[in-house]
Amino acid sequence: MNWLYDFSILTQSIHESLSRNFVPGTVVLIEMILAGVAFMILFALLGLVLVYAERKVSAFFQQRLGPMRVGKWGTAQTLADVIKLLMKEPLMNKNADKFLFNLAPYIIMISAFMAMAALPFAKGLQALDFDVGLLYISAVSSLGVIGILLAGWSSDNKYSLIGALRSGAQIISYELSVGLSLLTIVVLTGSLQLSVIVESQADGWWIFRGHIPAVIAFIIFLIASTAETNRGPFDLAEAESELTAGFHTEYSGMKFAFFFLAEFANMFIVSALGATVFLGGWMPFHIGGWEAFNNIMDYIPPIVWFFGKVSFMIFMMMWFRWTFPRLRIDQLLTLEWKYLLPVNLMNILVMAFLVLMGWHF
Repeated sequence: MNWLYDFSILTQSIHESLSRNFVPGTVVLIEMILAGVAFMILFALLGLVLVYAERKVSAFFQQRLGPMRVGKWGTAQTLADVIKLLMKEPLMNKNADKFLFNLAPYIIMISAFMAMAALPFAKGLQALDFDVGLLYISAVSSLGVIGILLAGWSSDNKYSLIGALRSGAQIISYELSVGLSLLTIVVLTGSLQLSVIVESQADGWWIFRGHIPAVIAFIIFLIASTAETNRGPFDLAEAESELTAGFHTEYSGMKFAFFFLAEFANMFIVSALGATVFLGGWMPFHIGGWEAFNNIMDYIPPIVWFFGKVSFMIFMMMWFRWTFPRLRIDQLLTLEWKYLLPVNLMNILVMAFLVLMGWHF
């Protein structure tokens, strides 16, 4: 039933239509513009939806209503926030490095755009399908820390600089655990290509078929990716009670909005990566031998499966933020270097042994 919702048919028809009317170079340019516009629209929608969801989830955990005044059930609150940020005057310190200060938020946004381009949203709905897609996303998503370091250093504010240095130490540390937890599943699939990883889960998601090591890798990925995106309880880089918002203290208006939007975009990217590698991406839920059940699952569109799994991952990250108190910087680094990293290294060895013996499902 995979052919039922195959987007490659649509994308191929668009390509053929353009090819009949334009020269090859122009066709590539138009396709790149279309993909860019699609991702910009997706970014804008993600910002609106996730900010609203964050507020409602936090209100639910704290037994209150959350935004209710602007729009039905407060649905237009984030739109009102966007208008407010657009109207705010962009201020800058007198001694700030003007070029780097203005460049920093764009670096973070570009990093998120580059990472999102390789995500497989559904069958045939993927802008870039590299044979090293997993490595590519891990590499370009880590470029965002350069923007954070530039923002903190160029602001001419000691609190911003401290927040940026904390973020650098945190992201570099937790990237190891994110990479190793993903590598645990790569051992099972034998490929770094995201489309191949998704296709390998047609008969069952790796979190179920990979035994206990896959579950451990998923838990480590969830913890480490939450830390890598500077989300609570690991939000030391922008701890309001200590650093008056950290590395983006001196930013206002749309430049501040870019930092705010990039945080939610990065949360979506790591959630999508986790859903793709561990939970089958756009693949439906199948149980071996249950043909009737599997056929029913196939009728649910793959893009619904993908965004449903991503929503589950995002909800887990929001749950963490509004449940656990913020860690100290020493506790944060101890968790990574003394616990997560050694467990991860042992886990990947166990997974390699299971694959070598052929004991996985």
